[in-house]
Amino acid sequence: MKLPDFEAWAVFAAVVEHRSFSAAADALSVSKATVSKAISRLEARLGTTLFHRTSRRLTLTDSGRALADHAQRIRAEGEAAEEAAFESASAPAGLVRMAAPLTFGIKHLGPLLAEFLGDHPGIQIDLRLSDARIDIVAEGVDVAIRIAELPDSSLRARRLGAVTAHIVAAPAYFDKHGRPRHPADLSGHACFTYANLANPDVWRFRRAGGEEASVRVQGPLRTDNGEAMLPALRAGLGVAVLPGFIVDQDIAAGRLEAVLAEWSAGAAGLHLVTPPGTLRPARVETLIAFLSDRLRRLCADAH
Repeated sequence: MKLPDFEAWAVFAAVVEHRSFSAAADALSVSKATVSKAISRLEARLGTTLFHRTSRRLTLTDSGRALADHAQRIRAEGEAAEEAAFESASAPAGLVRMAAPLTFGIKHLGPLLAEFLGDHPGIQIDLRLSDARIDIVAEGVDVAIRIAELPDSSLRARRLGAVTAHIVAAPAYFDKHGRPRHPADLSGHACFTYANLANPDVWRFRRAGGEEASVRVQGPLRTDNGEAMLPALRAGLGVAVLPGFIVDQDIAAGRLEAVLAEWSAGAAGLHLVTPPGTLRPARVETLIAFLSDRLRRLCADAH
């Protein structure tokens, strides 16, 4: 049996990441013809087509999509092996691609990265902020922060702590419309919903004794970013369920009031998520170790 065509696998991973032969060629500092030949060589060896090619678009076939994770892992482990060989002679260096939720990234991650980059001048970070859940393998992301209870998957996840959610509105809103005594009461309120949930119109709650409740809600505002709800909340226009890192300051200042404190409004885990595989470049491991320490402290301080 011949050895695997490791170069072609790495080129395939680069094309998946950059979504074009030309962009992959630029990233790898090779010609477009070299990229095209590597993909054709790999397709011939595997006996399958990896991409649908048109004059305007390049998309993965079903076979290509199934093999993309393997390609990314092969490239990442090759990079990690090379970095390990040079690690003792030099400080970690290179680009780390990172993804995080928008508001959390601005409030907490930005200041931490400033500290990290000051200590590690050889490392560069490409940070993408969005509340949408992205495919970190297809997007070529090295590490992502996710605030959720994660389903089983091939991704590697490290739970760093809990992020508590609160049921909040302006005191003036509750003075006018009444304070709910049970989650079921929320069905009669103007509720702001978060679009990135699987079922935004159903809120679920749990009490310490094990009692559970779910309520269908509706209201005048739905958005894919929780911080965007704050002006309408402060104006007394409705109720929302939001994580503490968005509303804690408003609660402390009296601009918002939390209710139903005996009910959990869906505490989620704060996770660092990485692609499959056990080997990672030193620059990625260095960032993960730093963020694990700082974000664990952040979660502990919040409780």
